[in-house]
Order: sequence, then structure tokens, then C-alpha cells
Amino acid sequence: MNTYRAPLQDMAFVVKELLGLSRICQLPGFEEATEDLFDAVQEESGRFSQEVIGPLNRVGDREGATLQDGVVHTAPGFRAAYQQFVAGGWNGLTCDPEFGGQGLPNLMGAPIEEMWHAANMAFTLCPLLTRGAIEAIHFAGSQALRARYLPNMVSGRWTGTMNLTEPQAGSDLAALRTRAVPEGDHYRITGQKIFITYGDQDFTENIVHLVLARLPDAPAGVKGISLFVVPKFLVNDDGSLGARNDVRTVSLEHKLGIHGSPTCVLAFGDEGGAIGHLLGEPHRGLEIMFIMMNAARFSVGVQGLAIAERAYQGAVRYAQERVQGIPVGMTTRAPILHHPDVRRILSTLKSRIEACRALAYYAGQMLDFSQAETDPALRAAAQARSDLLTPIVKGFCTEIGVWASSEALQVYGGMGYIEETGAAQYLRDARITTIYEGTTGIQANDLVGRKLLRDQGAMVQALFQEIRTSLQALSGQPEAAPVAAAVSHALAAAEAASAHLLARAKDDPEAVFGAAVPYLHLMGWLISGWLMARSAGLAAARLEAGGSDTAFYRGKIATARFLADHGLGVCDSLRDSIVEGGAALLAMDASLF
Repeated sequence: MNTYRAPLQDMAFVVKELLGLSRICQLPGFEEATEDLFDAVQEESGRFSQEVIGPLNRVGDREGATLQDGVVHTAPGFRAAYQQFVAGGWNGLTCDPEFGGQGLPNLMGAPIEEMWHAANMAFTLCPLLTRGAIEAIHFAGSQALRARYLPNMVSGRWTGTMNLTEPQAGSDLAALRTRAVPEGDHYRITGQKIFITYGDQDFTENIVHLVLARLPDAPAGVKGISLFVVPKFLVNDDGSLGARNDVRTVSLEHKLGIHGSPTCVLAFGDEGGAIGHLLGEPHRGLEIMFIMMNAARFSVGVQGLAIAERAYQGAVRYAQERVQGIPVGMTTRAPILHHPDVRRILSTLKSRIEACRALAYYAGQMLDFSQAETDPALRAAAQARSDLLTPIVKGFCTEIGVWASSEALQVYGGMGYIEETGAAQYLRDARITTIYEGTTGIQANDLVGRKLLRDQGAMVQALFQEIRTSLQALSGQPEAAPVAAAVSHALAAAEAASAHLLARAKDDPEAVFGAAVPYLHLMGWLISGWLMARSAGLAAARLEAGGSDTAFYRGKIATARFLADHGLGVCDSLRDSIVEGGAALLAMDASLF
């Protein structure tokens, strides 16, 4: 059976050497986020992932969550594991110390979150959504709402959910029908929400639902949506729990994967209306919900990376143990790891996973700078970079996660298609990541519409200039120069594609947005390739300086070179699809399908 071991050295390389955790330590509020602290937290998180939640991954898949008499029961062992999770203080790792959090930077939190998702994605979805709800309440809540909810949510004593989707309104939030009627100092909420991750569970005594709904005077469309805090149990003024609110679980969805995570259909107001409190200003709920959604989009990107790592590890172990055939160049039977095509698959997996890790952690670093940098100009630049990276991390890393889970299964041959090996679960679990929190198409539309076109390419050009300057420095290093050259070629492709989309946006918007997903992939390859080139340069410098871990640093150079030779070449075809493919796209009229 596949087991997970956190790749601590690879994670530490990105955090401490490539991105420079020491720079984060210099920001106000992060002074205690030292490398020693990171090492200690990383090691303990690895132990928790491997020993506590990792062994429950298959249990959750086989047993799943169940609904009995309106009560959700999670898979065996999940509740006890969550109690250990809370006791260890893991839920508040990156949360505000004012409400009981530890206040660690996202650059430290990203690898910890990767471990949890890789060990047990279905389990980790619960704290993922809770942290998003915490951010939304922290950003938009009154002091009274913060004091009432955040301490228990930060500790993990209560969990949080996101309630957007309704049966008639998938991603089209303008079609929402849930209503909120004012009544004294609160509102009565009525409606139904679907696809609510951990909408009910037996982990905690209370669940805090963030619910999108319309006020009676709401204007039509997304500008008429408000956001409400609707707890499962009402909270008294002294913080104790009161009566059960008018919220119930109608059913659980039967899903392709993540069986251990209860996906609920929730009914609000069947008995007169659930009591909720307005979060932020009326009719501006979607703006606040995007705070939660952006946090979740980043985390889901990390999730895609994590499931790819988990699938890769299983494939490596199987290839090391499975003896079949006589590999080319050998005279006796040997493990399939020695077959050239198996090495090709594993090398491709390894290089793309390391590229995604660098990309995801880099996004976390930019988020830290956007929140804590003292120089207003630098803070604004970091915010722009964070905004640009978020849809790329979510879309690119999850697409790689699905691809990796499928490609890793190929290593097993027919055994991978058998559930007992565990490989099939990763593919089933990974498939949702490209869908929830916005499909890859929605992420791509955000990247093109809100990031590229809105400022006429200014934030993209700032990134391109930084990459170009970095590549010039790397071109003089013999070990890194070939990778830098491949990234330079990818940069030219991204510049051409960006210029084309900007030029065509006004006259041919349908073709521009039809090319949005290829553009997202192109940007993902470019940025992750650039970070891998930097990794190769850094590793070469470490080797020149001498010391230990020479095999590790040589591996970093080899992996970056493999990505350059076997991955970045796709950028040319993506550019051609964007620049030359508009006519063919528009020729596929709706009547042809």
C-alpha cells in the first residue's frame, strides 16, 4: 500500500534557499519566522502527516462520510485525527495572533499545507475552508463579529464553510435566489445551497456558514448579492452556544473522489428562516466572498501540487520494487525503474512537480510581502504580483496534478487500475481540483480579463522584465545557461501571446477569451520554468562553494535541465494556438456540436 513521506529537503530548498525565508523574517510581524523555527515546524508537520492523517487516506476513500437521520458522520478515525490537529495548534498556523493564531508567513504555511493535502486531501479540505472563512470575517467583520467567531475558528474548535452555489446557479452567481429578510439586528435566510464542503461534520460543536443571499431591495445581478454569517448553532452574547439554527443537511453528494469529505446540500429556513448577520456592507457580498475564494484558490493550487507528489511517490516505490522484463542494456531481469520509458515518466513527473512547488511557494511569498512590506510601492507591487499569480497557481498546478495522477498510474500498468494499489484514488481525488473554486476556464478568464487586459499588460510586463533581468544573470553560469536559454525562448512566446491578446481584445473578444486557457498554461510554464532556472543557478553556486549534499544539488540541476528539454518546448505550440488559432476557434460554430 502506498505511503506518504513529506519531501522535507526539497521543500526546505525552495523556502530557505530559492525564495529566501530570511527576507520574510525582516518584515514586521514575521521576526520570529526563522529558519530554525521552520525546520522544527516542518519536521513535526511531516510526522503528523505521515503518522496521523496519512494512514486514514484510504479509510476515507473506502468508508466515506455518511448521513443518518440528518446527521453527518465522518469516516472512522477522522474525528480523532481532527482533535489531534486542533490540539497541535495547526489550524491557526498563519492566522492573526490577536485571535489566537501563530501568525506565521504563507511561505512557511504553504509546504505545511502541501504535506496535509498530500497525506489526506479529503481530511484537509475542512481546515482549508475554515481558514478562508476566517480571512473573510477578519477582513469585513465588525469587531463584535470578529470577537464572537474568530477565536473559536482560529483554534479549530469551530469550522467554517463557503455557501455560493445553488441548483439553478453554478458559477453564474447572478442567478442566486437565496433570500435574506431583515428582522431586528439580524436577518432571516431562506434558500438551498449545494456542493458545500464539510457543510456538516462530527468534528466540532459548531459550524460557521458564510452564505451569499439577496436582500429584498437588492438590484439584479452580482451587484445585488450580500454575505451573511449563519452559524449551525446560535452564539449567545457570552460566547456560549444557544439553540440550533434553521439549517439542515438535505443530502450528501455521491462523488468521483474525495469520499472522506462530506459534500452537502444545505437547506436554510425550512422552519421560518435561519438567523444570520450581515458581513460587510449590503450588496457587496461578492467582493468579500472573493477574499475567501482567493485564499481557497491558492490552497487548491497547493492541493494540486500535493496530490501530484503523492501519486509520484507511489509510482517511484512501485517502479523500484516491481521486477518485470529485461531492461535495454541489461542482461537480467530488474525492477522496471531501469526501463528507459519508466525513467522518462518519473523524470517528467519529478520535474513538473518541483516546478509547481516553486511556483506555489513563490505565490505564498508574494502574499506575505503584500501584507507586511512597509514600503508602500513595494507592497503595491507585491499585491499586483500576488493577484497575477493566484489564478495561475490554481489553474496550472491543479491541471498538473490531474495529469500527474494519471501519468503516475501508467507506471503501474494494469495494477494501477486496480483499487488495491491506491493509485486510482489519487486520480479520482485530483479531478475535482480543476473544478472547484472556479474551473480552469474561469481562472484563465480572470487572468486575461482582470490581470492582463485591465491594466493593458502593466503587471505582466513588470513580471517579464524581472524574468529577463534574472535570465541575463544566469546566462553566464554553465550549468544554468541551457535552462535559462529555454526559459528565454518561453518568455518570447509569452510576450508575443500577451501582445496579441492586448491588440485583439477590443475587436475580437471571443477569440481572445477562447485563448485564455492556453495563455494560462503558457504563463504557468514560463514562471515555473524561470524559478527552476534560478534553482539550477543556485545549485550550481552551492556546488562551486563545496560542502555536503552534492548529490542533492546535482539533482536540482538535472531536474531543471530535464524540464527545459522535455517541458518548456510546449510554449511554442501554446503561443501558436493563441496567436494563430483564433480563426479556427470561431469557425467552430455552435451548430456544429
